[in-house]
Amino acid sequence: MKNHQNGGPAAAIVKQYMGNAQVMVYVILLALLLLAQILSPGYLKPSHVAGILRLASFMGIAAIGQNLTILTGGIDLSIANTITFANIIGAQLMMGRDENIWKALLAVIAMGLVIGAVNGTGVRLLKIPPFIMTLGVGTVVQGIFLIYTKGAPKGNAAPLLKSICGQSMFGIVSGIVILWLVFAVVAVAVLKKTPYGRKIYSVGINEQAARFSGIHTGTMIFSVYMLSAVIAAVAGFLLVGYTGTSFLDVGTSYNTKTIAAVIIGGTAISGGKGGYLGTVAGAIIMTVLDDFLTIVSIPEAGRQIMQGAIILLLVFIYSREKKK
Repeated sequence: MKNHQNGGPAAAIVKQYMGNAQVMVYVILLALLLLAQILSPGYLKPSHVAGILRLASFMGIAAIGQNLTILTGGIDLSIANTITFANIIGAQLMMGRDENIWKALLAVIAMGLVIGAVNGTGVRLLKIPPFIMTLGVGTVVQGIFLIYTKGAPKGNAAPLLKSICGQSMFGIVSGIVILWLVFAVVAVAVLKKTPYGRKIYSVGINEQAARFSGIHTGTMIFSVYMLSAVIAAVAGFLLVGYTGTSFLDVGTSYNTKTIAAVIIGGTAISGGKGGYLGTVAGAIIMTVLDDFLTIVSIPEAGRQIMQGAIILLLVFIYSREKKK
């Protein structure tokens, strides 16, 4: 009688999965895509979907680092300016030549390591709150690249990088989407299948308990800020291939968008719960929202308001689910 009243085993399974934020976000993504197709026929044609995935890839890659910091109970607000600085350095060192790609990539990774080390040192050793530390470091990075470029960045992407990041293969999927898929598989595997990933969750759930259980919490926290900065730098480097050159505002929106993608994807802002699989859908949702609102001629201010309202709604829904 009890199973009958509750709808039986099948209903229990549906309820279990629908209560999982990382499953729910894919349901929301599917509903959003169907709504876009209804309101704008042809929205889901392969060439347009390929373009959406290409745009989402850069945000999705950058969100890996943000996901790691949030899982430990922190946040990284230096991502936007790290992306921009990497974009500037990458374009200037490549100067449109394929033979300069590796030199440029190593340079932006080195830059990311420095920024990550500063963030990690401030958060872990100096006990500065992550919000304040990373925001301050991001502002310093912005000042450095403004001085470095004198307001006029130079350089352009190598042809090979342009073909990887800006062109579709067989008219369906681009190289950057394949790269994102590789990054995603690695990120999910590390978080779910390795001791390092389990330690990240432990630190986010209860740092003190994790320390008592033998985890070097300081090293873990330092490492996620290092990884966040390096991944953001790589995302900025790849963006050169999409834009063709560098821009001083290329990374401006990435702090907000990566945080939104992570939270929409079901990762708890307090840390310790969630994962990158949901963030993948979160990145696509953010891209679809921006793209569709542009298609229906909603101005920039209106797009920001609607995106913010939707994010708040989803966070509200998730928080209610956790309280049940």
